[in-house]
Amino acid sequence: MHIELSRELQNFQQEVRAFLADAIPAEIREAGRLCTTIIAEHEATQAWHKIMYRQGWAAPNWPEEYGGPGWDVMRRYIFAQEYARAGAPRLPPQGLAMVAPALMGHGSDEQKAFYLPRILSGEDVWCQGYSEPGAGSDLASLQCRAVSDGDDYVINGSKIWTTSAHHADRMFCLVRTSTDGKPQAGITFLLLEMGIPGITVEPIHILGGDHEFNQVHFSDVRVPKSNRVGAENDGWTVAKYLLEFERGGGARAVGHRTRLNQIRALAAERRQSDGTCLLQEADFARELSALEIELTTVEFTEQRTMAEIAKRGSPGAASSMLKTRATEVQMAVSELGMRAIAYYAAPHQPEERLAGTNLQPIGQRDEMSLTARYLNDRAGSIYGGSNEIQRNIMAKLVLGM
Repeated sequence: MHIELSRELQNFQQEVRAFLADAIPAEIREAGRLCTTIIAEHEATQAWHKIMYRQGWAAPNWPEEYGGPGWDVMRRYIFAQEYARAGAPRLPPQGLAMVAPALMGHGSDEQKAFYLPRILSGEDVWCQGYSEPGAGSDLASLQCRAVSDGDDYVINGSKIWTTSAHHADRMFCLVRTSTDGKPQAGITFLLLEMGIPGITVEPIHILGGDHEFNQVHFSDVRVPKSNRVGAENDGWTVAKYLLEFERGGGARAVGHRTRLNQIRALAAERRQSDGTCLLQEADFARELSALEIELTTVEFTEQRTMAEIAKRGSPGAASSMLKTRATEVQMAVSELGMRAIAYYAAPHQPEERLAGTNLQPIGQRDEMSLTARYLNDRAGSIYGGSNEIQRNIMAKLVLGM
């Protein structure tokens, strides 16, 4: 599969490339390069969001009626590729790419008018309240309870692995409002403010040393029913719609290929006892070539997903294919990176990975993030719905099993 760009699209590609080359400040570019998790340092990301908002490109997937650029699918894909190549830090997807599409598809006019401009400008930072200690990929088993009380719901329970909850102003949350019938039929989709009484955020420090995740506890938290998206007990419909956008779209292969090229450069510099470089080692070179082939398959899957979005408006089951394949390749790339740096993988130096630090790292600065990235990438097959769940979705919706 090969996409030949028209002259018009080539001009668009050059416009995006030129803007990103000039607009990313050095400290923000460094924060993106050193990032080992889903989102780079909060301050750098927020500063970059403002720059992208002024340019009108903060939400490349949004239609013009909501403040987006109104690009077609091909322009969005080109933009995502150039964005990844430029090393720009990813803008937090919870608002722009997750709850915003859910609001556009299922929110009331009042909700759209209030929330979407604040999401677009970066005024509000969002987190996602889906997973619970006993309900991860199996969201239908969630138990965080919301009881009707007049014009409010009263929430008790907890959410876990909540990315950026310690920075978030708001959360979109799945709660159980009924235990009758099928488990999926008793779930409601709510929007809530993180600063209201009864909410506590407990940090979770992950293996790579980063604080990205949290557990959020709810104790008699009151949320107005006007903050419900969709009908009561029909949150499963909204949640499934949102998850398609979490799992599908984008240009992941370009980012993975950039990392693979960095690993190739490191392997070319590494000298072994006989004076040869690691890149000349047959097994390493074979693995590198195999991953390049796998990345090509991810690119083809991205293009199939892009075609589904163009046809249906959402990625559908193709998002499960892309999520599964991309995360497996992502983990393989980080494993090869560990082989490339060998014993330099051992030092734990999270402070040295902060953008703008003047601390001297052990080893080369470009290899300093590889260990943390390897550790954090182990979650790739779990977040966004485990790959086992994705294979069930593909078996049902694609193969008809």
